[in-house]
Amino acid sequence: MSRARIGDFEVALIRDSSYWWDGGVMFGVVPKVLWNPLHPADDQNRIEMGFNCYLIDTGKHKILVETGLGDKRDARTRDRMRVPATTPPLAEAIQREGYDPESIDIVINSHLHWDHCCGNTFLRKGRVEPAFPRARYYASRKEWEHAHERNVRDGVSYLDENYDPLVDDGRMNLVDGDIEVVPGVWMTNAPGHNRDMMCVTAESGAQTFCFLSDLVPTAAHVKPTWGTAFDLYPLQIIETKKRWLTAAAQDNWVCGFAHDPRIAFARIQTDPKHAFRSTEL
Repeated sequence: MSRARIGDFEVALIRDSSYWWDGGVMFGVVPKVLWNPLHPADDQNRIEMGFNCYLIDTGKHKILVETGLGDKRDARTRDRMRVPATTPPLAEAIQREGYDPESIDIVINSHLHWDHCCGNTFLRKGRVEPAFPRARYYASRKEWEHAHERNVRDGVSYLDENYDPLVDDGRMNLVDGDIEVVPGVWMTNAPGHNRDMMCVTAESGAQTFCFLSDLVPTAAHVKPTWGTAFDLYPLQIIETKKRWLTAAAQDNWVCGFAHDPRIAFARIQTDPKHAFRSTEL
C-alpha cells in the first residue's frame, strides 16, 4: 500500500531509493539476536533502509515531507551504503506515483540531517539550485542554528548546501516552535533524536496521518527502548516516543516511517509486553 486517504487529503509514500546501513547503529543497545530476524543483516552487518518521503495532497497544496538522498554524496559514501554511483532524481519517484513534481509548492524537512534533506537542492555546473523551484521550504530555525555549530557528536550529519542556499535566497522559512504550515498540516517538536526534530501531522475529516521521522525510523522501533546510536538524547526519546505513540494508538492515526524499507503505512496499538506494536495497512 503506497497511498492512504486521510479525510479529504491523500498521502503517498515517495521512496527515493533504498540503502544499507549498519544494523548495530540503527538499533543501538538492542542485541542483534532481537533485531536481526526483523531486519536481516548482510555480511557487513548492514540492513536495508529506505529514504522515505511522503507527499500530502490537501487539494490546495502538494506538500513533500523530506527529500531523500539527492546527488551530493560521493562515490565512497554511496559504495558504503550499497547505493549505485548515480540514482534517478526524486522527481522520477514522484512521477511514478502519479504526481507532477512541478506541482509541489511546499517542502517540509523534519530535521536537517543529510539523509532527510539532500534532495532539497541539486548541483548544476558547480551551482546549487532548488530541486523544487515553485516550493516554499520549511525547517526549524533552532535545528538550522545547531547545524552550523558543527558539534563533534553530529556535525558530520549536516551539509550546508542542502539548506543554506535556500535560506539565503528566501525560499526556506525557518520556523520558531510548532507551526501549522497550511490548514491541518502541522510541524511539531519531538525531541530526543536531536533537540529540534519535528514530526509532521496532517489532519482532515477527524483522521490523522503522522510522519514520525527518526523518532520511530522503522516499524520495529515502536518499542520505546529500541532506539538508534544516532539519538543524541536516548532517555528523552523514550519519553517522547511514548507520548506520540500513545496519541497514535488512542486516536487511530495512520503513521509513516522515515526509513522502513517495506512498510509505507501502519497503525499503532498498545501491547501488554512491548508497550506498542504496529500493524501494516
